[in-house]
Amino acid sequence: MAKKTYDLLFKLLLIGDSGVGKTCILFRFSDDAFNTTFISTIGIDFKIKTIELHGKKIKLQIWDTAGQERFHTITTSYYRGAMGIMLVYDITSPKTFDNIAKWLRNIDEHANEDVEKMILGNKCDMEEKRMVSKERGEAIAREHGIRFFETSAKNNINIERSFMELAEAILNKTPSRDTSTNHTNVHVSQSSGHSSKCC
Repeated sequence: MAKKTYDLLFKLLLIGDSGVGKTCILFRFSDDAFNTTFISTIGIDFKIKTIELHGKKIKLQIWDTAGQERFHTITTSYYRGAMGIMLVYDITSPKTFDNIAKWLRNIDEHANEDVEKMILGNKCDMEEKRMVSKERGEAIAREHGIRFFETSAKNNINIERSFMELAEAILNKTPSRDTSTNHTNVHVSQSSGHSSKCC
């Protein structure tokens, strides 16, 4: 039997409307790449990246879901078992922000009760097209007791930090946690990637 190369496995989920940049966030984190071609994710896709946190090797299995309504029934089954969920909106699109409430309801209905949640306001590099203020993002996150970051997959702003903080929050809940303070990141990534969206 092959030796296990990690200590813990965390399943993360990226959700949000179509076109907000979920796939780009995932590609930036896993491959440190950015692609401007827009191909909508069909159903579901995932990537794997191993990080090191507090002396533990943690394998992140990150699922990228399709935002379109027609894939909704496929993607809701992936909420079960998710340990962390990133809810992404586009700061240049008020509609994607307004839909946060709908996505949070989906999490409540389909995900485990103790799932760690985070809201990401993506495309913060597009300041001149901003339609949703950072304060509004912070306010809705505060209201629901959820972490919040503004991100840019294009300019690599807060991408790694948001994944690391979500992983750390999950680790803090995990029994038998090693409390050493080793924060080095190990970049090992492999992917099934076949679709990339602009952010």
